[in-house]
Amino acid sequence: MNFLPRCWSYSETSESRGGESSSSNTNGGFGKDGLLWFHDIGKYGSGEFSMAIVQANQVLEDQSQIESGPFGTFVGVYDGHGGPDTARYVCDHLFQHFQAETIQRAFLETERGFTSLVSENWNSRPQMATVGSCCLVGAIYQQTLFVANLGDSRVVLGKKVGNTGEIAAIQLSTEHNANIESIRWELKDLHPNDPQIVVLRHGVWRVKGIIQVSRSIGDVYLKHTKYCREPINGKFRVSEPINMPVLLATPSILTHPIHPNDSFLIFASDGLWEHLSNEKAVQIVQSHPRKGSAKRLVKAALHEAAKKREMRYSDLRNIGKKFFIAGIIFFTEHKEYGALVPRTWRNIGVAFPSCKPSCRLILNITFLFNSF
Repeated sequence: MNFLPRCWSYSETSESRGGESSSSNTNGGFGKDGLLWFHDIGKYGSGEFSMAIVQANQVLEDQSQIESGPFGTFVGVYDGHGGPDTARYVCDHLFQHFQAETIQRAFLETERGFTSLVSENWNSRPQMATVGSCCLVGAIYQQTLFVANLGDSRVVLGKKVGNTGEIAAIQLSTEHNANIESIRWELKDLHPNDPQIVVLRHGVWRVKGIIQVSRSIGDVYLKHTKYCREPINGKFRVSEPINMPVLLATPSILTHPIHPNDSFLIFASDGLWEHLSNEKAVQIVQSHPRKGSAKRLVKAALHEAAKKREMRYSDLRNIGKKFFIAGIIFFTEHKEYGALVPRTWRNIGVAFPSCKPSCRLILNITFLFNSF
């Protein structure tokens, strides 16, 4: 099994090898197909995975992470916004807290740590106060899936329907986006004296007219008054004092006992779900061979994005809009796990193809398959 640095990274030397990973990866290297870098099929433990990514010319803001060992598997999808700092920090620290704390405490400790980092860099890099990240985490431990989410990423279960041969798409996570009516009511209940807590602009609901998500790590300018002032950009400053955090860092948590009919789980950021429904994504995975699953799903999302914009698939790289999908699919093996021992967790990954500072990861899909 190949264990590489915790957050999937890019290697400058990989580009000179024709897109293959520069590390000694027993799962093989990457191929390239236009915008796509992909790893069609590989091994992790007793299972398999498939990966695909797409790059565009913007700064890489997003991270994804897999940790696995004899006692369980951990996955993180961190969809950054405003810059790369928060997603990188989460990828470096959340799992460390996760091993020693409860799920909610791990998120709060990560939030506290990043806020301290913003404070330390306030004089030299005040813009860090406006950087944040959505955070979707899953852990499979003792035949139970634990999901924790901040923001609008999503996990969807592909579940066999009896012996019919059909498969159902079941959304397991709760999203925190102001375009969802229940989230707007939640915000209004938390801030009853603020008539501008959610604002409709150009057909899109935004918290304080600025941001769509209502929960995140980072974005401390909407959590602490002392960071919502000059010298940060005026578009991020609100006129009234922030007496309580506008955005929360408390995740929605769900537990789901793994059932033999649970075929796979798709963890993905909002970029995938913007273009593919839960049902469509599950159908694509279920109706094709495992090999190339990630590439297939990424291409489907890209084609839908191109169709909506009435443009060619090949022209997507030129639109200058942020695209990001980080997805992971687990096919779970039904077996008993022992007690969780932190040092048994290992990282699973491969070094992605070279990404220069001007590049931007816009789609990143990973599938993990376990044999029953």
